[in-house]
Amino acid sequence: MENLDRGYEPMKLCNATLDRLPEGIERPHYDRSKLRAGIVHIGLGNFHRAHQAWYLHRLMQQGLAQDWAIIGAGVRSYDATMREKLLSQDCLTTLIELDPSGTSTEITGSMIDYLPIEEDNKSLIQTIVDPSIRIVSLTVTEGGYFIDPATGGLDEAHEDIQHDVQNPTAPKTAFGAIVAALRIRRDAGHPAFTGQSCDNLQGNGDILRQTVVSLARLTDPTLADWIETNGAFPNSMVDCIVPATGPQELALAHELGIDDAAPVTHENFRQWVIEDNFACGRPDWDHVGATLTKDVHAYESMKIRILNAGHQVLANAGELLSIPSISECMNDPDISSFFSKVQAEEIAPFVGAVPKLTPADYVKTVQGRFANPAILDTTRRVAFDGSARHTGFIIPTIQEAREAEGSIAGLALVEALWARMCEGTREDNSKIEPNDPFWDQLTEVAAEARQRPVAWLEQAQYYGDLKNYAPFVQAFENWMNILWTQGTRAALSQYKAS
Repeated sequence: MENLDRGYEPMKLCNATLDRLPEGIERPHYDRSKLRAGIVHIGLGNFHRAHQAWYLHRLMQQGLAQDWAIIGAGVRSYDATMREKLLSQDCLTTLIELDPSGTSTEITGSMIDYLPIEEDNKSLIQTIVDPSIRIVSLTVTEGGYFIDPATGGLDEAHEDIQHDVQNPTAPKTAFGAIVAALRIRRDAGHPAFTGQSCDNLQGNGDILRQTVVSLARLTDPTLADWIETNGAFPNSMVDCIVPATGPQELALAHELGIDDAAPVTHENFRQWVIEDNFACGRPDWDHVGATLTKDVHAYESMKIRILNAGHQVLANAGELLSIPSISECMNDPDISSFFSKVQAEEIAPFVGAVPKLTPADYVKTVQGRFANPAILDTTRRVAFDGSARHTGFIIPTIQEAREAEGSIAGLALVEALWARMCEGTREDNSKIEPNDPFWDQLTEVAAEARQRPVAWLEQAQYYGDLKNYAPFVQAFENWMNILWTQGTRAALSQYKAS
């Protein structure tokens, strides 16, 4: 680890300056001009560049996977900004690993191009039609798969899906582009590629398969059958805390001597567990620390139920109390005690062990990671898209506790905190800006739930029939009344004492 005491004049990051960067900064040892593309990744956010792209970079550093380089892609207008930034620096990324003892810095070069952002996704389709592209991977957020919350299937009524059905050769969504390319590959006699979701969803490969196959079936049932037979959609579990990039992260890169328009900070921890199910081969990610397995479920269940759910346990309370970061939440005695008790008594009992790791030990690891003050992960970022995250990370545990007649008091408080947060004001009366795709609807229901708490649980798209489970309803109503009359700290203290 190195400390930030160097004060170099920052140098513009690009291929031409790699050899002139300050000493101690790891950089590509491979000849990037000889890399050939094998992967197109849709959704070039910080997480992908700190995680999947890093694993590939580490393989390339060993002289491997030279024909698996990444071409970046996006399907939303705002992706154009990231494209411009990355192309200006030859698609290089500065990764800054943060730890309380210091920092280490690495330049990764596994990405070689970024496709234009187009309404009809023409360039994306043309690129993934090429048989040299064997994997199309995605990080499009948990809520980006067009899942109908009522049925769990594809939301066929969504306007973007309807657009793609009506315009299959000029689709708006990533999934429409995937279907269009697979149709052309099939007709040309080329093999199907692997679709690889890297989002925090349990069964993410299964969900991606459902979205792609269901969309194909709306326009071409025989294509849907071909994709099901010939395509591959491996499930995976991904894990690394990667904060958003802002002025502080840009300044940090400058301190290190690098002028990077989009640097990425991350914690000193990575995990990637991948179902070994690929249609046209894959990089040897297991040579650089990834776990290849036939059964991802146990790993992803542990991570989603403990880490991702744990983020929601912390973030909603932190927002209400105007605590800006996750590490500060973990170092707040009331929130930290709440986190520990809920995890130990109401979450971990419903999580199975994985090889060499028990749920209790994983909780301890997560506590240490969340408490890292060097990682400036904001409560707002973690609380974003609660409608997808609570549905995927918290509510399944509540349902299992219901079946087992287990304790749900703390989980009911987690949901009450989310409902209270969605009312839109913190306890210091400051405004919480919209932070969910369904924010207007959530704030309306949250306002009603102030007087009639069960209104929140009547949102069947999130809670199913939990409104009929009396122990949960009673606990939820109790916490809502306490939150509105006595405040968040009073509720946390009463739960701790229970």
